Amino acid sequence: NSIGIALDFLEQQKHHQKRTVILSDVPAADRDQPGLYKKIAAALSQKKIHRFIGIGQRIAEHRALFSSVTDSLFFDSTETFIQEIPSLDFHNETILLKGARVFRFEKISNALEHKVHETLLEINLNALRHNLKVYRQHIGNDVKVMAMVKAFSYGSGSFEIANLLQHTGVDYLAVAYADEGADLRRSGITLPVMVMNTEVSGFESIIKYSLEPEIYSFNMLNEFRAFLQQKKRADYPVHIKIDTGMHRLGFEEKDIDALCSTLTEGNAFKIISVFSHLAAGDAPAHDDFTKRQAVIFTVAADKIRDTLGYDFIRHVANSSAIYRHPGLQMDMVRIGIGLYGVDASPEMQHRLQHVTTLRTTISQIKNVQKGESIGYSRNGIALQDSRIATVQIGYADGYPRILSNGKGKMLVNGSSAPVIGNICMDMTMLDITGLEAEEGDDVIVFGELPSVTDVAGWAESISYEILTNISQRVKRVYFEE
Repeated sequence: NSIGIALDFLEQQKHHQKRTVILSDVPAADRDQPGLYKKIAAALSQKKIHRFIGIGQRIAEHRALFSSVTDSLFFDSTETFIQEIPSLDFHNETILLKGARVFRFEKISNALEHKVHETLLEINLNALRHNLKVYRQHIGNDVKVMAMVKAFSYGSGSFEIANLLQHTGVDYLAVAYADEGADLRRSGITLPVMVMNTEVSGFESIIKYSLEPEIYSFNMLNEFRAFLQQKKRADYPVHIKIDTGMHRLGFEEKDIDALCSTLTEGNAFKIISVFSHLAAGDAPAHDDFTKRQAVIFTVAADKIRDTLGYDFIRHVANSSAIYRHPGLQMDMVRIGIGLYGVDASPEMQHRLQHVTTLRTTISQIKNVQKGESIGYSRNGIALQDSRIATVQIGYADGYPRILSNGKGKMLVNGSSAPVIGNICMDMTMLDITGLEAEEGDDVIVFGELPSVTDVAGWAESISYEILTNISQRVKRVYFEE
């Protein structure tokens, strides 16, 4: 059963076409070795595994059962296999390790990863699943869910997050630009995808990859209609954005009559949804404004429905509004930053789990005498004889320079260490005086503590900015148990 679950999980990972399984002897197979290994071989064949590697004397004795996998290799021990890794050409593939504890497969994991001291962003997929479940407990049974994966899924990755959301059964994904949607399609995402920042230059990709554009202005509506007519396409799915007070994108209240008239011209479009964006759905002080937005939206959506003669999905609620304004869930809600563990409501925030942990490592530790300066412009001064650690993250990685000189803090072996001196492009110095630390130690930039909300507060910013500013040169590592 455990192997079956692992193979199902492997099948979900569609980022690489080539898939490899490394499996150890199965201790439970003592009574009926041929029968059990025959079932495993059949499961591997059904899942269309490209390469199979068996480790252990017992599984090697039954190698003939695995002939359905073209590329099958067998090794007597973990150590023997590790010695051969350089010659096996692992490249652009997804590898599943499934082994009994006695085989110490963590050694294989370490050898394949070529672990080095580096800065990386860990994404806990279990926590993301948990957060989606928390919101679903507050969403009506008939209400659809649109998950926001724009801006590289708030810094957490593109396909990996979208693939999980697709597997958990969300109804829609939303991206900022057409090229983000095209990337998802090329990676195997089949869910409907709404493109929020529709551009003329993205029309070709929208059609090619069956993406659904947001139409927010008469110019965009007319441009896209002309494009569809040129391509001889009819009833193409689009989403109409209504500006009810955000004053960013969308048709305003005064435009609705003209919009209705324009939408009835020809058959280029099929309206899938009409939606708006709440300007302050998370702020109790602006609840009256939120209610006014809802009224403006309802009137506009009703008028469009009556004009077209058919209904469509209506949605205005974002993450915070799901809990604070349940009456505005309508036909669909849009979950964004809440998936990643951030909500303005203290009640919801308490129930969410943090998804991302940004960690780095100590490159070097120096002893600096009292009165000496640290970093550019000599803005950091040692107020006592100090130990200064240089860590491998800087503003080019997305760690804000405003956190220089004590405003920012990182966690070193469980203790808080303040930033000293100016943050550099690729490095930051920490004052670790009095702390137990060595070169090569892990350092938490944000995670459970300090949280991304803490870092945003120190930077006089918001969690959105901190997460989306994490550079793509920072390696993403995803884990799920």
